[in-house]
Amino acid sequence: STMDQKNVDMHWKSLSLLFYRAVRDLKPVWMLEDMRTMETFHEEEDFSQRTYSPSEALLYAIVHDHQPYAQYLLSRYTDEALAKPGERFCCCPSSAPHLAMAVRYDRRCILGLILQKTHRLHSTPPYTERADCFHMEDGRTPLHLACELLRPEAVVMLLGNGASPLAVDHNGLTPLDITLEKLRESKELSVGERRQCLDNLLMFMPKVHFKMKAALSGEPERWTELLGEETYSYLAGRRPAPLLLIAMQTVLRQLSPDTFPDSLHELPIPSSLKPAGLNGDLSVRLPIK
Repeated sequence: STMDQKNVDMHWKSLSLLFYRAVRDLKPVWMLEDMRTMETFHEEEDFSQRTYSPSEALLYAIVHDHQPYAQYLLSRYTDEALAKPGERFCCCPSSAPHLAMAVRYDRRCILGLILQKTHRLHSTPPYTERADCFHMEDGRTPLHLACELLRPEAVVMLLGNGASPLAVDHNGLTPLDITLEKLRESKELSVGERRQCLDNLLMFMPKVHFKMKAALSGEPERWTELLGEETYSYLAGRRPAPLLLIAMQTVLRQLSPDTFPDSLHELPIPSSLKPAGLNGDLSVRLPIK
């Protein structure tokens, strides 16, 4: 009956709230798994609508930065944890909501855990290049989102784990386009992280393709002031890449995504030449101005 269905829905919402709060309060992993798989959750015929999948539980763990629970889910249920969540979370079958969520909430530790596991997933397109939900992010990949939100650490982690810097969203914009747009909007006090995102992108881009190239040529004075003469001339196609940038691109291409970022830290080069942000030092960047 309608009344019975309402009672069922209220019961489910109550259980859902309890589980949500338990993750939020960073309860122990065993307790969360007991709640997620408890018999009370399995009384209905359609179990999938009355339980939380590992994928959905991982989204909660990301939101509340519950690192032990995220690690457990990714280790115990790797494929299921990174699978498409239920429709109450995301309706797009080929999206990568977990990566996007980790970027959005700046959960660097969990982002690293997810990226380590994605190397086991053989999918087309690669997991790091999947767009987030179309309705939410206009087809942008997690790398687009990292540039939009000015997350230089996430930019490095995604690029080092195989994300394509040449991916385009539904408007034909690359992560480099997004970063340049953010720079154009910048004020002097906030230019630092925007510039770090740009420098990190360029280290992983031996070939530069982006939609805003004509816009750079149309406003040379403004872009020269923002980027510096050397970087502007390179992006506008007026001169080749700086030798230091070419050298760093060559070195970074030799690093295996399977061991990133440890392989980056172990490079026998000064830390000032490494991509900015992974050690929390946001003042360091590639000096290509």
